[in-house]
Amino acid sequence: MYKILIAEDDRISQKLAARFVEDMGHIPFVSPHGKHAYEALKAENNFDMLITDIMMPEMDGRQLVQTLRGDSQFMELPIVIMSAVVGVSDISNLLALGATYFLTKPIDKAEFEEVVNRCLR
Repeated sequence: MYKILIAEDDRISQKLAARFVEDMGHIPFVSPHGKHAYEALKAENNFDMLITDIMMPEMDGRQLVQTLRGDSQFMELPIVIMSAVVGVSDISNLLALGATYFLTKPIDKAEFEEVVNRCLR
């Protein structure tokens, strides 16, 4: 059983991602934005992976990925970006910043589970 942090400001996406995580037998924790997620990671540092949206208030997904990858304790943390508003070049830029995988919204349950399982292997 893994602890998965979900940084997402949209309530529907929060609930959906959390339910998928629970259905897989893991424990979801929801953060309303990137700054909150970063503070939760710094405070606990026992999450097994992060799933984050891009467009969020306070600290967006790009800033969150950059901040985490710049911190040695989070170099190995799997980070999955889930977003509806990006093009191919955005995806490659996010992966270059240090994101592990990219999921498009609306989230497909089978694809979500496959990516989560890959990250946790």
